[in-house]
Amino acid sequence: MYQIVPVAPSEQQTARGAGGSPLKKKLAHEGRPLVIAGMLGCVLVLAAVVAWCYYSASLRKAQLLKAELLDLNKDGFIIHNMTGAVVFSMTFRSGTLDLDSCSKEGNILSCTRSNSGKLNFFIQTVRPKDTVICYRVRWEELQNERPVEHAMAYNDSHWYGGAETATQYWPIRIQGEEEPQPFITSDVYSNRNAFGGILERYWLSSNATAIKINDSVPFHLGWSEKHRTLRFQARYQDSPFKPEEGQQALPELSYRVCVGLDVTSIHKYMVRRYFPKPIKVPSPEVFKKPLWSTWALHKTAVTQEKLLRYASDITKHGFTCSHLELDDRYTADYGEFDFDPQKFPNASGMFDKLGEDGFQVSLWTHPFINYDSINFGVAVEKELLVREPSGELPALVRWWNGIGGILDFTNPEAREWYSSHLHMIKTRYGVTSFKFDAGESSYLPRQFSTLVPLSDPSTFTRRYTEMAIPFSERAELRVGYQSQDISCFFRIIDRDSVWGYELGLKSIIPTVLTISILGYQFVLPDMIGGNAYPNRTAGSSDGKNVLPDRELYIRWLELSAFMPAMQFSIPPWAYDNEVIQIAQKFTELHETLVAPRVLELAGEVLDTGDPIIRPLWWIAINDEAAYKIDSQFLIGDDLMVAPVLEPGKQERDIYLPAGRWRSYKGEHFDKCPMYLTDYPVDLDEIAFFTWVH
Repeated sequence: MYQIVPVAPSEQQTARGAGGSPLKKKLAHEGRPLVIAGMLGCVLVLAAVVAWCYYSASLRKAQLLKAELLDLNKDGFIIHNMTGAVVFSMTFRSGTLDLDSCSKEGNILSCTRSNSGKLNFFIQTVRPKDTVICYRVRWEELQNERPVEHAMAYNDSHWYGGAETATQYWPIRIQGEEEPQPFITSDVYSNRNAFGGILERYWLSSNATAIKINDSVPFHLGWSEKHRTLRFQARYQDSPFKPEEGQQALPELSYRVCVGLDVTSIHKYMVRRYFPKPIKVPSPEVFKKPLWSTWALHKTAVTQEKLLRYASDITKHGFTCSHLELDDRYTADYGEFDFDPQKFPNASGMFDKLGEDGFQVSLWTHPFINYDSINFGVAVEKELLVREPSGELPALVRWWNGIGGILDFTNPEAREWYSSHLHMIKTRYGVTSFKFDAGESSYLPRQFSTLVPLSDPSTFTRRYTEMAIPFSERAELRVGYQSQDISCFFRIIDRDSVWGYELGLKSIIPTVLTISILGYQFVLPDMIGGNAYPNRTAGSSDGKNVLPDRELYIRWLELSAFMPAMQFSIPPWAYDNEVIQIAQKFTELHETLVAPRVLELAGEVLDTGDPIIRPLWWIAINDEAAYKIDSQFLIGDDLMVAPVLEPGKQERDIYLPAGRWRSYKGEHFDKCPMYLTDYPVDLDEIAFFTWVH
């Protein structure tokens, strides 16, 4: 504290004249803190003003980077549900946004720069209905050809969808660390780590969120168990995806994320909005009566004599038949469309005999023409085959029956040539339909060219599935990509005759549920007992053929009876009278109980796309237990099935969701949800329950 000391006028004068008195110097010295304090005060005020301005700008920027229930930052975005909980998280792995380049106009939040250069980024908010909010997200590089990658977190929820896989789990299990791989149709029987022949760029979460990757994206999928993420990547480098002709190889990752009130309602919205629907229901006879295939029983050793005896045995043992399926190999070479006269010396007479006995017959077909077939030269001359990148020579491919060319189904002439041969053999012998085998894009050469360039290799799968349309009443495909409107049966890939999750009995329910969620409802669950391949069969040999384990066969049969269609190959009479009686019991139960309900639901598929075979959470949206059950399923909303899938078991634990249920034994369960532990199920039984209204 200082004080002011008055000075007399004479003293002031003296001081001025003397150049400054000691008192003046003292006062000047003591006044310095005042000046410093004043300056410090000004600095503090200025800092406060700057901080306030920065805070205000930050608030404005924070508001700018928000959309309805969505928060964006430089590293990604999160989405909340109506209660404020985070239900979806996406991290930008390949770059960060320059937030100073971001702006908001209406319902579109956009940015023009990342840490690596110019880009086109936006999130557009759309409210298609009161209970659904969707976000269109796009990250398009404008300068860099490097991959664009976003990582979707699991958020402690359960995810479903994507693709058929060799080891199928429900819900999806993230195991290990996998770099993003091309998300294209592949043969998972031969490559067990690939994505399967039926796939869609669609995933669904128990958090009532769904994501669909846009068709234009050169899409690769990876995952991380450590970080619990699915990795979505767009790239052209080291990839079978190609940019559209005339466009730069600048990758774009775009997708839609939709949030609803519950998992069932958001899935219904996504299916109705984004998936094509079949235009008709296939033949009711295939839903009602078993299909009988020669494959697992005779493999490529099938002959006219064996086929006629097979048909005779079906009748002799009292079984019905929707149609016989004559599988590989009835032609002399692969790529031909008539019968091998050595193995089928009187094909016309054989068809006449089968027709008289009430049998319809379908034939196996495929897209390959082996180099030793008489049709290979024809196809080369007519330029019907997929070609090498130069376009000058046909590209040879290796498949499970040799080496040859593969028909180019982007070429109208190839489509017409193939279709005309199918129609020709159909007309000549009275063939009812065809089993279309293969069709996965993994059978295309690594480098190839087609008449119509394929930016997405899986478009080849779509073009192949279109070949089944004229024969769809009883046609069968094992591949599907954007093919939900092909109104035929879709068969899951060959099963091994084993119990487990890798192409075994336990994989059937997870696989059928997965492809049903992807929009494929007319499901053929492959052959009862599996394919009985040597070294991939749990069972014994009768000296001639490898037979699946007897108990495995029976449990497989019981499960198949509650699927949309049944398919035999290894016949029940390969075992004993008890197995024959169990098979007769369940084929009758399928026709009288299951098929009428399935056909009713099949008719609804044309309008809704809703699954026929449904997960338990379909009717139990708030039930955490229902999200994890992979060994039970629903037919519609009111018939629940719980097969025995373990060897040596005549009991199982069963979960009953909320509601009132009546068992197949007549028991009533009113205080659900509940677990029935060690519920007894004899070898000749399958547990099923009906919902009591």
